[in-house]
Amino acid sequence: MSINDSSSLQKRRRFLSGAAVATTSAAALGFPAVVKAQGVTTMRWQSTWPSRDIFHEYALDFAQKVNDMTGGDLKIEVLPAGAVVPAFGLLEAISKGTLDGGHGVMAYHYGKSTALALWGSGPAYGMDANMLLSWHRYGGGRELLAKLYQSLGANVMSFPYGPMPTQPLGWFKKPVQKVEDLKGLKYRTVGISIDLFTAMGAAVNAVPGGEIVPAMDRGLLDAAEFNNMSSDRALGFPDVSKVCMLQSFHQNAEQFEILFNKTKFDALTPQLRAIIGYAVEAASQDMSWKAIDRYSKDYIEMQTKDKVRFYKTPDAILRKQLELYDQIVAKKAAEAPLFKEILDSQRAFAERTVKWEMDNVVDRRMAYAHYFARPAAPKKA
Repeated sequence: MSINDSSSLQKRRRFLSGAAVATTSAAALGFPAVVKAQGVTTMRWQSTWPSRDIFHEYALDFAQKVNDMTGGDLKIEVLPAGAVVPAFGLLEAISKGTLDGGHGVMAYHYGKSTALALWGSGPAYGMDANMLLSWHRYGGGRELLAKLYQSLGANVMSFPYGPMPTQPLGWFKKPVQKVEDLKGLKYRTVGISIDLFTAMGAAVNAVPGGEIVPAMDRGLLDAAEFNNMSSDRALGFPDVSKVCMLQSFHQNAEQFEILFNKTKFDALTPQLRAIIGYAVEAASQDMSWKAIDRYSKDYIEMQTKDKVRFYKTPDAILRKQLELYDQIVAKKAAEAPLFKEILDSQRAFAERTVKWEMDNVVDRRMAYAHYFARPAAPKKA
């Protein structure tokens, strides 16, 4: 062995010895239990969606982007709903460190704070989901969400992303023609929509997405809403109902949420944290593109193959939703200053941005009618 070889060996021994001491010290001090193996950081996640739902696919898409962009230095493994905790238990599990992170929606945390549902459960003062995300990023929403989670003692880092199209009013046994048709219906929804449909006379039961169709099949629910054409079809809604009412203000502007345990997120290197931020943005856009493609295909196939009949929700019901929503949030704002602060911030942002959009965006129905003659619009009830 040469002198150079001996020197290199000694340096390697000192390095390995120091690494072992550092690892032992970290464990003794109770540092985050992020798994490190040969330089790879592995995080165990869970989504709030069944594996067959396109929403779980979105969670996998995000994880894959992070895994690829970090060159394998960070590996996120995503389990489906219920693998570790129930769907509605995701926030608490991540905050406690039972899970390193997860994929869901803030309306599922409604039991922790009603204000969390303002990120997606309601008319959002006319904003669509992309505009609501703009408010979150540039209009003060991000700071307000951090303040809200801090007030709950939730040890999480939240990344809202993935703007969802307007969600249907839901699946029914027969077309809904007036507000009175909702009275007494055993109906599934989540978030502030629970208060909204309760005020409209429905008997509301909030259950996770994967439990809706079995509940309808057993007669535990008369009607339900979930989200979109692809999810609804994959979950089996056409098997228990052939009537879907399109358009609603109850979840006009929702988005997904990527959650990390904050202690574990903060323990990552600055480079990995930056990559996660950019991966969120990339996944948000990719999700939008995929949704347009897949939802439109399933919309056609549910009509042609599954024989589902789609109807437009009557304007009288839409107007009633707006009236009742205003009453509900006014009451909640009077009871909780932070709820009011979030609401006021959204309203101020919407007043400026929605007017700009309405004044600038051309009517697409005119172009569609011009090129396709007879638009395939939903029937009126």
